[in-house]
Amino acid sequence: MSVRTSSVLVALAQLAVPALAQRPALGPQVTNYVTVSEPSVALTNVRLIDGTGRPAVDGQTIVITGGRIVAVGRTGSVAIPAGARVIDYPGHTVIPGLVGMHNHIHYSAAGWRNINLAYSSPRLYLASGVTTIRATGSLAPYEDMNLKRDIDAGRTPGPRIHLSGPYITGANPALGVMSVLQSEEEARRTVRYWAQEGATWFKLYTTIRRAEMRAAVDEAHKHGLKITGHLCSIGFKEAVELGIDNLEHGLFVNTEYDPAKTADQCPATNIGLMETLDLNSPEVQSTFRAMIDRGVSMTSTLPVIEALVPGRPKDIDPRTLELMYPAIREAYLAQYNAGKANPRGGVSEKAYQKALAYEYAFAKAGGLLAAGVDNTGNGGALAGIGDQRNLEILVEAGFTPTEAFRIMSLNGAKILGVDKELGSVEVGKLADFAVVRGNPAERPADIRNTVVVFKDGVGYDPERLYASVRGQVGLR
Repeated sequence: MSVRTSSVLVALAQLAVPALAQRPALGPQVTNYVTVSEPSVALTNVRLIDGTGRPAVDGQTIVITGGRIVAVGRTGSVAIPAGARVIDYPGHTVIPGLVGMHNHIHYSAAGWRNINLAYSSPRLYLASGVTTIRATGSLAPYEDMNLKRDIDAGRTPGPRIHLSGPYITGANPALGVMSVLQSEEEARRTVRYWAQEGATWFKLYTTIRRAEMRAAVDEAHKHGLKITGHLCSIGFKEAVELGIDNLEHGLFVNTEYDPAKTADQCPATNIGLMETLDLNSPEVQSTFRAMIDRGVSMTSTLPVIEALVPGRPKDIDPRTLELMYPAIREAYLAQYNAGKANPRGGVSEKAYQKALAYEYAFAKAGGLLAAGVDNTGNGGALAGIGDQRNLEILVEAGFTPTEAFRIMSLNGAKILGVDKELGSVEVGKLADFAVVRGNPAERPADIRNTVVVFKDGVGYDPERLYASVRGQVGLR
């Protein structure tokens, strides 16, 4: 492509995208972390993994103007606007901004209470290249809403947040802050209230009954909103029939294969059943077909499940331990070491591998698979850090790195209905991406080497963001 042709394409691209509203002025709590703020920026000589699933491409130039990507192409053939800041990145890879589809502001850990981390969670997400999250179940909905407002207004750093209301469940809730439904009318009233408050998603939890679920789904859809679920009392196929839009956690919560399952009740966890489940069986294939036919997506949350497997992860990411509040670090390491000493406890490696295979089989059958960290459990999967870990686990499951990046970015954007604006590094989209040192297409662990994270065309320093919360995760 000639420079002249490229210039024409850039001009056309600028005309083709809708005009951006004026970006809010960034306050000092944000600018402290900004390293790239010029209105026009060109990154040259980068390797590009664009998030579409296409192979990585070397020697690329990416041009940002006004917060959007206006040109992508071979270095030397792309026109760079006069006055643009040019940053040369040989040996680095641009990856799409990650879209965390089962992410929380709150956090829980071994021996520690659940706590909303409105300070550290958004900084961890942004530092790790997670530029958009769905807060999939909230313990403090108003705090999450206020955080979203502050991020959108440029008063605090963090990702875009798609808000959910409180967890919605049935009898014997796992946490006392959940909304416990006892009637269909209560389900409708709860959804209506939080829809008015600004929630765009709702998360149903383990003991929800079919009648209340049906009412909640119907009411949400009346308001143009969507429902996902961490289920147990209701199997995946039942949930599809009841109109759910998304299902969380995959095999570990789908109880429909358990012969002991009864209506509206959670059976006891059956690790042995998971280990021996035949993924080619009519029952499993029927689940996949029902979900695919109705457009119901699945969210992978393998980092939080991996932490329940004795001895996993084999090598703990040192950043995880450095970021934890000391008391949490001690409790986590005590549980981790106890698991290594008792490999028969927790989730078996065989069941975990079956969970990986279940998600791979769903995606290869044509299902829409996205991913998130679910920064709860024993605390070993931190906000952002666990999202990066998803890449390594999805590759272990059988996906290529570029397929895994699509799962972690564009697929999530599709589920959220924002894929025309973000989720991949393409002309016309918002400039949401990260630059990492190395080549995660060949070495997935290189995703940890984040150099700069762009959101809306503004570049943030990951190390400054990490440093601001080091030793505090679980405290604030």
